[in-house]
Amino acid sequence: MKLIEPTAEYTNQIRTYRNEFLESGSSTDGTGTLRKCEDPQEWIEYSYKCKSPDTVPQGLVPATQYMLVREEDRKIVGMIQIRHYFNDYLEKYGGHIGYSTAPSERRKGYAEMMLKMALPKCRELGMDKVLITCMKDNEGSRRTILKNGGIYESTVYEPNSGIYLERYWIDLAE
Repeated sequence: MKLIEPTAEYTNQIRTYRNEFLESGSSTDGTGTLRKCEDPQEWIEYSYKCKSPDTVPQGLVPATQYMLVREEDRKIVGMIQIRHYFNDYLEKYGGHIGYSTAPSERRKGYAEMMLKMALPKCRELGMDKVLITCMKDNEGSRRTILKNGGIYESTVYEPNSGIYLERYWIDLAE
């Protein structure tokens, strides 16, 4: 397994990943604008723009997008996005990290692995702790966060979506 930034080399795999979510009606957390982008190359370019404070779209914070790729068949089994710092919304509801696992690849430990691989990248960005949120009824995500050292802080109501989110902190001190 490897955690890599999106490249044109994975255009077909990105398309397949997106379509699997659309067909299943699953949420594409941690993928930025993937749900809206029919053209994978457009999404790749957008992801790179989001990485820099100089090119990130107004209203957003810089974020680095990663794909978890299974090397033997080059399948994207998950995606994770690291937001470099907070805006008001992220500080309250979204957190530093969002992620998703392909519906066909769930319950195989990929989310836990992907989050574990992303935490050193957060340290490289200068973070000493990260906030991760999950929907109150998402037991799989809660377990993933807890297995990576998450400490429950509180539950908040997100009024735009009408959902309750649990907030967890992971200490990155070595």
